[in-house]
Amino acid sequence: MEESESPMHKALNNTAVNNSTGRELIRTDDGSFTFLISEVNETYHSRHGAEQESNHVFIGHGFNLFEHQAELSILEVGLGTGLNALLTYEAAPKQVIHYTALEPFPLQNDLVEKLCDVQADESRKTFMKAVHECMFDDIMQIGSSFHFKKIKKGLQELETDAKFDLIYFDAFGPQTEPDLWTLSMMQRCFDLLKDGGVWVSYCAKGEVRRNLQQVGFQVERLQGPPGKREMLRAIKK
Repeated sequence: MEESESPMHKALNNTAVNNSTGRELIRTDDGSFTFLISEVNETYHSRHGAEQESNHVFIGHGFNLFEHQAELSILEVGLGTGLNALLTYEAAPKQVIHYTALEPFPLQNDLVEKLCDVQADESRKTFMKAVHECMFDDIMQIGSSFHFKKIKKGLQELETDAKFDLIYFDAFGPQTEPDLWTLSMMQRCFDLLKDGGVWVSYCAKGEVRRNLQQVGFQVERLQGPPGKREMLRAIKK
């Protein structure tokens, strides 16, 4: 049985995550970059390879299931650096994408500048700047068919009648943000998906898998990205 977090530890974790200062830009093993929150030793993406992880989890085992669908609606829980949005944009040159990202604690401008400065490709730098500078609740079109919207709310506060084909669940892990991985949050995800919709995450904790199953998802444990044994994908049947 896993040890439960003490209320004090939980409070410290939430404070560190919600405070947008104290982020350190680090290079991961595949050469891509992410941010480290040193206070809780938590990174936005894997140290073994930020881009490698996102491609494996969210593109390879999420987006690619819909590669032949002409129009696709995606909800991302945790915009973070914008990496998942970028990789989706690059993977979908001919699809119409409606991309909604939840981010209650956006990166500060100086961190966005640092992130953009390390992008070797100018088109990537332009995309990163666009998604981070986009006004909240506005819909911005990037390229011919990528429609991007970000909302300064968490999953708990989201009010929408929209239904999504795909959810990228990329919140900080259960040890850092336990309130986002509860049974009620998995029910929220189930309700936000269309029939046949897919929920995908790097997380493979048994409690999360059981919560997904309890609300009605068909859950798969899949090979994880480098440095991680497993990941989860859930389908709303």
